[in-house]
Amino acid sequence: MEKQKLKVSFSEKLNPEDTLEQTKGCRANNPDICGNNSVQGVCAYVREDGICKRPSRAWAKQYKKLKESEENDA
Repeated sequence: MEKQKLKVSFSEKLNPEDTLEQTKGCRANNPDICGNNSVQGVCAYVREDGICKRPSRAWAKQYKKLKESEENDA
């Protein structure tokens, strides 16, 4: 997958693959300084499926906020 397609804004709508524990693509504000950047089996940029298995600590709070917003819009 192309690197640019994997970069997803932290506040962008949820993808079906997004959960509290993972994100489809990379939602890090600065992926270059992410501690998991390019870690095999963890980083969206090196995984075949483009899933980040260790999003930032702030992701859980953001996920809940986006999920709530999504449910209110439905």
